[in-house]
Amino acid sequence: MSGADTVAKSGFSESDQLAINTIRTLAIDAVQKANSGHAGAPMGLAPVAYTVWNRYLRYDPANPHWPNRDRFVLSCGHASMLLYGLLHLARVAEKDGGNAPAISLEDIKQFRQIDSRTPGHPEYHFTTGVETTTGPLGQGVANSVGMAMGSRFLNSRLNKPGLPLYDFDVYALCSDGDLMEGVASEAASIAGHLRLSNLCWIYDDNTITIEGHTELAFSEEVAARFLAYGWQVLRVADANDAHAIAAALDTFKASHDHPTLIIVKSIIGYGAPTKQNTSKAHSDALGEEEVKGAKRAYGWPEDKQFYVPDGVYDSFADGIGKRGAALFAEWQGLLDKAKKADASHAEELDAFLQGRLPEGWDKDIPVFPADAKGLATRESSGKVLNAIAQHVPFMLGGSADLAPSNKSNLTFEGAGSLTPLNPGGRNVHFGVREHAMGSIVNGLGLVGLRAYGATFLVFADYMRPPIRLASLMELPVFHIFTHDSIGVGEDGPTHQPVEQILSLRAIPGLVTLRPADANEVAEAYRVIFALKNQPAVLALSRQPLPTFDRSSFGAASGTAKGAYVLADCEGTPEVLLLGSGSEVQLCVSAWETLKAEGVKARVVSMPSWDLFERQDQAYRDSVLPPQVTARVAVEMGTVLGWDRYAGSTGTIIGMHSFGASAPIKELQKKFGFSAEAVLGAARDQIARGKK
Repeated sequence: MSGADTVAKSGFSESDQLAINTIRTLAIDAVQKANSGHAGAPMGLAPVAYTVWNRYLRYDPANPHWPNRDRFVLSCGHASMLLYGLLHLARVAEKDGGNAPAISLEDIKQFRQIDSRTPGHPEYHFTTGVETTTGPLGQGVANSVGMAMGSRFLNSRLNKPGLPLYDFDVYALCSDGDLMEGVASEAASIAGHLRLSNLCWIYDDNTITIEGHTELAFSEEVAARFLAYGWQVLRVADANDAHAIAAALDTFKASHDHPTLIIVKSIIGYGAPTKQNTSKAHSDALGEEEVKGAKRAYGWPEDKQFYVPDGVYDSFADGIGKRGAALFAEWQGLLDKAKKADASHAEELDAFLQGRLPEGWDKDIPVFPADAKGLATRESSGKVLNAIAQHVPFMLGGSADLAPSNKSNLTFEGAGSLTPLNPGGRNVHFGVREHAMGSIVNGLGLVGLRAYGATFLVFADYMRPPIRLASLMELPVFHIFTHDSIGVGEDGPTHQPVEQILSLRAIPGLVTLRPADANEVAEAYRVIFALKNQPAVLALSRQPLPTFDRSSFGAASGTAKGAYVLADCEGTPEVLLLGSGSEVQLCVSAWETLKAEGVKARVVSMPSWDLFERQDQAYRDSVLPPQVTARVAVEMGTVLGWDRYAGSTGTIIGMHSFGASAPIKELQKKFGFSAEAVLGAARDQIARGKK
């Protein structure tokens, strides 16, 4: 492991240089036509990206979803035209075995236009060949750590002697901005700890950001930082030096003990006569005269736009095309051999490759008996999680150093911890790194694993960017958030989530569940594991909650619809009592009193607004009859949003401030969370309706 410079030798061949300049000019022309984008980084990095793709990347353009392909992550997503140019020139197919291109030349001409396959930043699930959605800096490199962990996990779990089905490497191209973001530091730290030798970050050290030279805000010695993390650090003094780039990549490929950081010195906007090496090359179109000047520097026809010279497609076909096809065919042969050798292994492989849950995955999910004292939903979650995980071998996850509190450990025999020497462990110890945890979970999900993270709900704030991106990417990952309300008690307002649950509900596509008892927890997990293209979060209590007697109350299976009638009356109710999580018990207690008084009341448990909104109008009206306007909603969180269900005249019992440090009973009294308060509000609502 060394921080010494890689020795520079000679340059690229004529055909290589032609391909590199094609990548550059496609980026220049696309940004200029759109009058928006970032041409500077592709101009500087084209030689590095070309070398990785055409000489090293194990990738078959004809089968872009090949499970054992190397992953290439463009973490500096603003340089998206670099990736789009590579995908086009390598003739990456839209579908495996198909002929239609993932990105045509016309798509490049439509860069940053509505419904184009070439949006401003790369989007997973939208453009074939994009391995993860990048844009928010630091996220891509953090995803790459999860991908590398996933490769080692699959290697440990699915490979057999002589049958190396999974051993892919992960390359991530990153910028100064990526390495300034804290999430990258968290991710690099855990990657070094786990000795992910299949991970290579290529750092574009061009010293320019939007505001100007990096000396304005960034003067650390990056190499020393990564050496301290336990990485191998290499340097390439000139991004245009083919042999230096290759020597660094060869060194990475030969490493078996550490992840690798390759620091590459490049010139942003390389070739632009007045804008190269300036912030103006970072985020602006170059302008017509500067474009012509850059093309002159490359020996390019000034009057041609989106020009691909003869031989460039052939260069890629002879490089990544031939190599990828041979590697894919070899892997397909190994897969066939593995399936023929062992029927049970074949079934396991098919289940993973198809993203199919094993038969009987939910057979041991417990049914919890009625219990007035009950369990904290974090406790019941731990029991359900373990009951499922035993039957879903490609599920793994862990906590940001809070597993004993989150009850997120997998405790069954054989689960084990994921460590440098046990890459197939099911329990991931993320350390106190919530932000990286969310991004790493996304990376694990991106390679096909059912991954989860866990921490306190209040720390969802640290994880919002990766959770948002999981939803944008339609990844079926999930997070377990415990200590879900001011019920945390003495820890005080710093640890008492007030606005976090609403914040999560606001993310489009994210399924947010806040179950009211142990059996709702069990049903919530059934919902989560049925999801194919959506992430989910569970908000769980620290304090014990009664387990409702389902012979007297509504079935917990109603959880799947987001809201359901838990307790009811005959005929049309006079008042509706709505709640989620721990506050549902307050509604039930008030309902029992009202029932004894002859008042017709209904309790509606609302574990998931998201799921409820998906139901048809008839179902929603059956749960919340529009004609019943006397309503009380109760939740130990912000009141924002509850008016949607309580109505403009309903009463909402919630938080209008931060919490306080005190035992839970004192907090409930101080902030008005009691059965008596719910009962009083219900009576007031009924009286108002009679005026």
